[in-house]
Amino acid sequence: MSQAVAATAQVLVVDDEPDLRTLYELTLLREGYRVDSAGTLAEAADLLQAKRFDAVITDMRLPDGLGLELLQRLVAEQRPERCVVMTAYGSAENAVEALKAGAFDYLTKPVDLKQFRSVVASAIRESEALPLRTQAAPRPAAGEAAPAGAQHALQRLVGGSPAMQQVKDRIAKVARSMAPVLVRGESGTGKELVARAIHACSHRAEGPFVAVNCGAIPESLLEAEFFGARKGSYTGATADREGYFQAARGGTLFLDEIGDLPLAMQSKLLRAIQERQVRSLGSTQEDAVDVRIVSATHKDLAAEVQSGRFRQDLYYRLNVIEILVPPLRERREDLPALCQALLARIAQETGMAVPVLSGVVLQQLASHPLQGNVRELENLLHRAVALSDGNELQVDATPTPAAAAQEPAAATAAAAPAAAVVADEPMPSDLQAYLDQQEREILVKALHESGFNRTAAAQRLGLSLRQIRYRIARLAIAAPGDDAPDHPAA
Repeated sequence: MSQAVAATAQVLVVDDEPDLRTLYELTLLREGYRVDSAGTLAEAADLLQAKRFDAVITDMRLPDGLGLELLQRLVAEQRPERCVVMTAYGSAENAVEALKAGAFDYLTKPVDLKQFRSVVASAIRESEALPLRTQAAPRPAAGEAAPAGAQHALQRLVGGSPAMQQVKDRIAKVARSMAPVLVRGESGTGKELVARAIHACSHRAEGPFVAVNCGAIPESLLEAEFFGARKGSYTGATADREGYFQAARGGTLFLDEIGDLPLAMQSKLLRAIQERQVRSLGSTQEDAVDVRIVSATHKDLAAEVQSGRFRQDLYYRLNVIEILVPPLRERREDLPALCQALLARIAQETGMAVPVLSGVVLQQLASHPLQGNVRELENLLHRAVALSDGNELQVDATPTPAAAAQEPAAATAAAAPAAAVVADEPMPSDLQAYLDQQEREILVKALHESGFNRTAAAQRLGLSLRQIRYRIARLAIAAPGDDAPDHPAA
C-alpha cells in the first residue's frame, strides 16, 4: 500500500471492550490510517450513515447484536467498505458463516497484531481497487474493468456456454474476498485454470500462486513440504527450507486433489488455515502466514466425510464457496472454440502452422464420448496433428487406453441383457456417490434438452417443480438463470 493511500484510508473499528478498542485504534493510527470507533451496532450504524470508510473491523458479539448484522447491512446496501469480522478462538462456524455472508476476511481472538495489520491493509487495498463501486451502482460483470492479467486468465477458460459463463461470473465475484474456495469437477475439466483465474482476478494477483498436488507428495514428506523444515530436523535436511505456505505468502496456495490428503495431515492443515500460523519441522516457533486457500478435487468430499475419509471440520473450512466446473459433455457447444484454442496452442508449441479444422473432423470429435474432458480432447488433437498429412487434420477417434478405462461399456451395453450389463460393471465403492452421479447426469440431460426450463424438465421426468429444484440444489447443478423464476413450458 502506498503512503498516500495509507494516509487517507479510513477505518471503522467496532468492539465493545474499551481496552481492545483502544489497542486496535493505536495499532491502526501507527500505520497512518484515520480511525473511528464504536462500541455498539447502533453507534457503528450512525458512523456509517455519516461517512464512508475503506474498511470496517467488527467484533462478532456486541451488546446490541451480532457483527454479522453489520456485515449484512453493508452487503445489502452494496457499500464499498470491506468488512473484517473478529471471532472468538475456536468458533470456526462463525468465521465460515461470516465469509459466506460476504466478509472480506476474519480474525480469531486473541488477535495477532501483525496479522491484524496485514488483513486490514489487504482489505483497504481491495476497497481502493474498486473506486467505481457506489451505493447505487451494480456489480461489474465478469471480466468488466478487470486488469489485463485477469482478462487473460478468464480467457484461458475457453467457452461461452451458459455453464462456463456461470463459472466465470462466479470467479469474478469470489475473487474479491479472502474466503476459501473449493473447485469441484471431473478430471480434465480445468480446475487449476479456475484457481489461477481466481488468483489473477484478486487483489493478490501480484503475489505468488503456488500450486500443490496433494496426491503426489509422499506421506512422510507432507509436513515438511507444507510447513517447511529447519536444518537438521530430519536426515538430509542440510539447510533451512520454506514450505508451500511460506512460499505463497501474500498470494494464493492452490491445493489440488485435496481429497487425497491423509487424515493425519488434514488435522495439521486445518490448524494452519484456522490459526494462519505454521510451525516448520524442527522449530519451536510459529510463523504467521498470509495466504488465500483455493482447493480442488474430483471427489465427492461430502461423501468422503460421510465415509470417514475426510474431516468434516476441514471440509466446511475449505468449502466456504464452491465452484463446480462442468464436464465437457455438458457444454458441447464450446467444442469448436476449444478445438481452435487447443490447436493454436499445439501449433505454437510445435512451430507448425495452425491445422485446418474441417466440419467433418469437428463432427467426429463431437460424436466422441470425451469422458476425459478437455484433457482427452487435447490428447486427441495432439495425436491428430502428429499423424496428419499436410494441413488437413485427420482424427483417429480410437480411444486411448486411459480414455477407454474411463468410458463405460456403453456400446456393448445397449445390445446386452440388463443382467449381463450389471454383472460386467464394477461394483461402486460408494453407492450413494455413484447414484448421485447417475441422477445428476439424467437431470443435466433433461435440463439441456428442455432449454434449462425446470418446469419442462420436471414434467419430462415425472417430478414436481419443487422436487426437481430440490434435486438441482442438492447436486449443485449449475444452470443459467438460477436466480430467475421458472416459466411454465409453452
